[in-house]
Amino acid sequence: MPLHVPPAPAPALRSVLTALSSPTAVREARTPALLRSQGPATPELPLPVHVLDRVTAEGVSATRLAGWRFLIRCGDRAVAAADTMLTPDGWAFSHFFEGPYITSTERALRQAETMPQAYQPRLLSVPSLYMLTLWLHEDSTADGAAGHPAATDLLVPLAPAPPGIAAHRPHRVDELLPVLTHRASPPRLLGSPA
Repeated sequence: MPLHVPPAPAPALRSVLTALSSPTAVREARTPALLRSQGPATPELPLPVHVLDRVTAEGVSATRLAGWRFLIRCGDRAVAAADTMLTPDGWAFSHFFEGPYITSTERALRQAETMPQAYQPRLLSVPSLYMLTLWLHEDSTADGAAGHPAATDLLVPLAPAPPGIAAHRPHRVDELLPVLTHRASPPRLLGSPA
């Protein structure tokens, strides 16, 4: 079933296009794959990036929109990504980067396209676990910049995933959040009250 990619804010896309056309921005990005790429580089698949600031024992999560990420395609593959962020003046280009999350995101998106249900793809970052997931939101018509993970949404951990959490295996939110809660909780000190 096709994914319903939410539209990115026009200023976010314009800021990425401007950065791509700036030799200085590309050169200073320190992304060798982008520097070596042949042909035009185009931003594709804008995904809202949400951050999971805390996970509670009840499984209720607090998320916030941190920006929009665009995969940068050169030829037949994504070679980098561009992040944007919201500033007091509106959406602005943040930085280019490369690494394992680029190919892992592409793989997870291809995997999601084969699912029988339509989803809206988003990215969900869990900074306390150094974890990034593809968040497949069941309401494919929702505002991609708003909302929290619903119990029946799917999270697909991207590689590299934290130890003990399989990358590219879809998990329902209500099944994965308890695992994340346990992992994100600080360990109790010996002799401290339970």
